[in-house]
Amino acid sequence: MGDPMRIRARLKGDVVDVRVLMAHEMETGQRKGGDGNLVPAWYINEVVASLNGKPVMKAHWGPAIAKNPYLALQMTGGKKGDVVTISWKDNKGDSRTDEVEVK
Repeated sequence: MGDPMRIRARLKGDVVDVRVLMAHEMETGQRKGGDGNLVPAWYINEVVASLNGKPVMKAHWGPAIAKNPYLALQMTGGKKGDVVTISWKDNKGDSRTDEVEVK
């Protein structure tokens, strides 16, 4: 399991603006390490955003995403006090889920 995500969810009118910073190495599998051997691929391949337990976005990523990925999205139908949950899974089976209350 990776380090906690930094999530911000703010209500702007009738839209919830969500910004997420995920801590992950995101190795492509194409870089060589100090020993000259390829560093194994290790990257987030699925991200799900939910509002009050209901999925509102699902993304399938590949190895081309940068280290410590940043995700921004907007969703309607939220209000102050609602809970935004972000989950990710990587190609090695690790996963992380964090949540924040809409402010």
